[in-house]
Amino acid sequence: LFTEQLKKMFHMFILFSLCWWSLTGMFGAETNKIQSVSVMEGDSVTLQTGVTKIQYDDDILWKFGAEKSLIFKISNEKRIFSTFDVTDERFRDRLKLDHQTGSLTLKNISSEHAGLYELEINGAKLTSKTFSVSVYAHLPTPNITRDYCSSSSSSSSYCSLVCSVVNVGHVTLSWYKGNSLLSSISVSDLSISLSLPLEVEYQEKNSYSCVLNNPISNQTQHLNITELCQPCPVSLSYTVMIFQLLIPSAAGSLLIVVSVVICCICRKCRKTGQFKKVFFRAIYTKPVYFVPQCKFFHVAVFPL
Repeated sequence: LFTEQLKKMFHMFILFSLCWWSLTGMFGAETNKIQSVSVMEGDSVTLQTGVTKIQYDDDILWKFGAEKSLIFKISNEKRIFSTFDVTDERFRDRLKLDHQTGSLTLKNISSEHAGLYELEINGAKLTSKTFSVSVYAHLPTPNITRDYCSSSSSSSSYCSLVCSVVNVGHVTLSWYKGNSLLSSISVSDLSISLSLPLEVEYQEKNSYSCVLNNPISNQTQHLNITELCQPCPVSLSYTVMIFQLLIPSAAGSLLIVVSVVICCICRKCRKTGQFKKVFFRAIYTKPVYFVPQCKFFHVAVFPL
């Protein structure tokens, strides 16, 4: 019985040792965990190996992309330091290696340098690391404008605004009232335009701001309600429409008045039978001469 218990304890010890060795990398390789790195376009970034000094028999390889293209190699024993480039030469004059630690620096980085970078250290044990590098463009300042100004708006006490940006990618555009988020819109595509509407009251005293941000930076534009939200002026087209309605009415009214006056004069002529000369002047008319009797009359036009 004692022997059986001893065997079980021995088996448990072996199992525990195997688990411990696999966790601590005692089988010759450290666990590879992807590290995320974010950098602004045009800046430099250093991918750290995590070692203070390369050992004499260490070989270091840096690879890029899903194809794992070799971009840098160090053979410390043979004192060989080699730089490679991918077919499109995107890394030309942009790579710098620390010969003491093996850390890789990317200079003047751009969006084409985003992706996976893999480090391999071959020596007493195999060490590997993977870095996921994300490159973000510099953000423009959002632009706040009046969306429209119409006296026929459904709610004349509100001012309609829109915040917009152009040629952006991997960003979020948001409206804030003080420190409270009102609305937001996000996009992961490159070179796209975004706009976000907002309605505020004309006399409102709260502070509003439009914020454009990505994981490493942001740009803010504050809203000036007094400057942007002025009462809507009467539009020229509205004024023209009013005149178009009034002019025909006025002309019709004038025509009726002239007709009534002519009828009155004709009645008077019939009663007196006298020869009268009557001159009328009206808008867009000239003097008119009427012959006696008023029963039949001829119109003579005299120049002004």
